[in-house]
Amino acid sequence: MGMKRDARAESTEKDALLSILKAADRVHRYFQGLMGPWGLTAQQFNVLRILRGAGPEGLPTLDVGERMVEKTPGITRLLDRLEEKRLVRRERCAADRRQVLCYLTDEGNALLAELDEPISAGDQACMARLSQDEQRQLSELLSRTGP
Repeated sequence: MGMKRDARAESTEKDALLSILKAADRVHRYFQGLMGPWGLTAQQFNVLRILRGAGPEGLPTLDVGERMVEKTPGITRLLDRLEEKRLVRRERCAADRRQVLCYLTDEGNALLAELDEPISAGDQACMARLSQDEQRQLSELLSRTGP
């Protein structure tokens, strides 16, 4: 038989988790609104940033999916939509025909360059009420959450 948990500790855990979820939702909605005029979702923007970081070597589809902030089982559909917008391109790997490599197009790179300043301003707006020390502390604390 397990030990009975302290109700105050359980309540504190729930309050902390709710705060995390509410903050994540506020930030997500803010950035979704910020990217709306460019016709991008937060997940699409994340893919573009991942591919920009990969450089001209590109990345295999599964690696893109693993690097996503929000994991999604539909990475292929996400890439399909970005390819339709001509922001990414995909090619079969010459060395391993089973692997598909993803690349950022010139159009995708130009769009990210256009978004760099608004996104940076958004980052600052979301963190404006926290000092740099508090931001570091928050990052450290959040990195220790989860099972």
